Amino acid sequence: MNEVTKQIIKQNSDFFPIKPHEYGRFLIISIGTGTAKNEEKFNAQMAATWGLLDWLTHSGTTPLIDVFTQSSADMVDFHLSAVTQALRSEDNYLRIQDDTLTGTDSSVDIATKENLEKLCQIGENLLKKPVSRVNLENGLFEPLKHGETNEDALKSVKM
Repeated sequence: MNEVTKQIIKQNSDFFPIKPHEYGRFLIISIGTGTAKNEEKFNAQMAATWGLLDWLTHSGTTPLIDVFTQSSADMVDFHLSAVTQALRSEDNYLRIQDDTLTGTDSSVDIATKENLEKLCQIGENLLKKPVSRVNLENGLFEPLKHGETNEDALKSVKM
């Protein structure tokens, strides 16, 4: 959204005339790559005693990298949800993401035929899941009450 807004402010001819904050006229489809299931690998009390090396690698994990990658993805989701909800255009924002992946399903570097076929199945299953949105009160990704699936929402997009 930031880059689109910048181009509109610059009056780039590739963008139709629109005011930068008329988000109600934007359609945002955000498709995640999937993330590992949020597991509580450590807590503040444990981390308070760590030295530098523990932050880099601890019990087979990489806490510092995990914190940065997870928080970045969460902030993008939260920001877009907050902006579209505040401007009453939340129906123009669709986020499709699976944050329950485990094992090789959550790995970004296993390109075996078996794993790629499994990822295709995960994608098919995501289409059948209900449309979800970040709850701005608790930060959790929650299904909406109307029961529309991601597949229904994508089919209803008018290009």
